[in-house]
Amino acid sequence: MNDIVIRGGRVVDVTGERTADVRIAGCEIVEVGPDLPVDGARELDAGGCVVAPGLVDIQVHLREPGREEAETIETGSRAAALGGFTAVQAMPNTVPPLDDAAVVRSVLDRARTALCGVVVAGCITKGRAGRELAPMGELYDVGVRVFTDDGDCVGDSRVMQRAFEYASALEGAVIAQHAEDPALVHGGHMHEGEWSSRLGIPGRPAEAESIVVARDLDLVRRTGCRYHVLHISTAGAVGLVRAAKAEGLAVTAEATPQHFTLTDAECASFDPVFKMNPPLRGTADVDAVRSGLVDGTIDAIASDHAPHAPETKEQPFEEAPPGMLGLETSLAVALTELVHPGVCSLTHALGALSWRPAAIARIDGHGGPVEAGARAHLCVIDPTCVWEVDPDRLASRSKNTPWTGRKLTGRVRHTMFDGEPVVVDGEAQR
Repeated sequence: MNDIVIRGGRVVDVTGERTADVRIAGCEIVEVGPDLPVDGARELDAGGCVVAPGLVDIQVHLREPGREEAETIETGSRAAALGGFTAVQAMPNTVPPLDDAAVVRSVLDRARTALCGVVVAGCITKGRAGRELAPMGELYDVGVRVFTDDGDCVGDSRVMQRAFEYASALEGAVIAQHAEDPALVHGGHMHEGEWSSRLGIPGRPAEAESIVVARDLDLVRRTGCRYHVLHISTAGAVGLVRAAKAEGLAVTAEATPQHFTLTDAECASFDPVFKMNPPLRGTADVDAVRSGLVDGTIDAIASDHAPHAPETKEQPFEEAPPGMLGLETSLAVALTELVHPGVCSLTHALGALSWRPAAIARIDGHGGPVEAGARAHLCVIDPTCVWEVDPDRLASRSKNTPWTGRKLTGRVRHTMFDGEPVVVDGEAQR
């Protein structure tokens, strides 16, 4: 196989920025520097573009096994590659759930031909029922490092304490929480506030999130276990994480593009595409999430890519399942809403999309830096490309994107996964 030279780009990684070409041989970066000789290599044009470590999404619903009509590992990984992601973490709310080592192995086996790396989060409790711990040690032995009942909160404090205690004995393990008190959100379909009152839709209060985060942080103090807050959405929870970090607790958090961009006012359309859990919040919460991303309280941006087959998402708002697509739009929304307006720097945004999530989930080889000897997991981004989101042109099997018809600025041009150009000039190669 010929070498590949990515030519004419601006390299941006955890070490900073520089103008450089990147030479790849096999699955490794072998040289980074200006004006590298071609010497028969295949050239990929990066003129006017940013060359960055591949993006890493630590909250993705690939739906396989059990809901392949909405997404598969193949289609989800293609969407990921087109979005610049070279690694994703698949959530365990599948059918059956990922609470069994054999099921996890089957997912990892199916992922061998994916267009990006796929790691698996395992369940905290059997069946994600919140009552009895899953066999965390067995899941750990087949590669699971993050444990979560995502989609459901572990509401029983005693069960959660046992999970923290068990995970603290597993090197590098993380407990990740969907922080919504089950009793407080039961029967709710959107954020509880002015808009839910106007629309007559039962709400899910912000306090449901902060109550669970506060409890879990107490358990972190007790056990020393690493803890990650999934899709943080409220000012109260952001404040708790900020204080916990100042205290030195082992806590991290992520936010989704929809939670730092959209508000509950979108639900006035009664369009189920804007329904998700945790729900879209009010303006003060959106501002707090943005501030948390900027000051480092929130470590990562995760898509919470949640595809649903059209016939399920097209039901009335209160009957439709929650969730939105995100893999192909996360980078562009971050550039459009955070970087181009000057809310944060490009390097800070890429850190939240690449090397910081890779570190949280212990996904080795991803997140850079871009240097000789590193695995060739890279994305090339055109930061000035303006494009309009059309769900019929996305790679996912589903169409439930909230960004339909919106113009975004910034798009992936090439993606390299393990040295293979899986996306070239915006087109998937297999």
